[in-house]
Amino acid sequence: MARLDGKVALITGAGTGIGRCTAELFAREGAQVVIAEIDTPSGEETAHRISAAGGEAIFIQTDVGEPDSIAAAIAQTVRHYGRLNVLHNNAGGSTSVDSNVIDAPLEEFWRAIRLDLFGTFLGCRFGIPELIKAGGGSVINMASVVALMGFPGRDCYTAAKGGVVALTRSLAVEFAPKKVRVNAIAPTITLTERVRGILDGNPAMRALAETHLLGLGEPMDMAHVALYLASDESRITTGIILPVDSGLVTA
Repeated sequence: MARLDGKVALITGAGTGIGRCTAELFAREGAQVVIAEIDTPSGEETAHRISAAGGEAIFIQTDVGEPDSIAAAIAQTVRHYGRLNVLHNNAGGSTSVDSNVIDAPLEEFWRAIRLDLFGTFLGCRFGIPELIKAGGGSVINMASVVALMGFPGRDCYTAAKGGVVALTRSLAVEFAPKKVRVNAIAPTITLTERVRGILDGNPAMRALAETHLLGLGEPMDMAHVALYLASDESRITTGIILPVDSGLVTA
């Protein structure tokens, strides 16, 4: 039996990178997957790849920073599949414009807050009630290892992901009585196409990459952790912030 048989999973930002990899893995493990992605071509491509491989997926164009958009995506998921069992708030990311608190453009701070923190907040706001209706389920948020350590030059992103960490712990306590588990993955630098581009132009990021004990992470490394948190294998796991960081924090 596949590990996600009978589960409906909505993954934000699943058009590329970690989100796409996770969507494909969830589908291979038996989940019906909703690709909630702002970019229509990449979202449709992920859904097509899953269908071509024999999986079940639909694409819903979604802006996680717009309350009406994420609410509509979750409502459409329930109309189409009848329920929601797994919510993976994956959409997010840093940019090369980010900097220290003195020099970072204010618009970059609000971009990071809207996408990484507010987007996660909204996903939980509209998704958790559906998980409760389904008898419980799993919320998987995406934090970052930079929220667990001091890291210069990414103060906007660090602030937003620090908020995700605090929100994850609070929701885990609040909704445990409803059998909703809330956890977060804290990835290290992960070699998606977008991140490879950032590494090429950022000496500080390249220097950080060299401190990883086991090398840099790949999208599948994060997808496997998400699979565990989505499955019933993690039925008593809640409120954790799991670094998948190649030993970076320890080192």
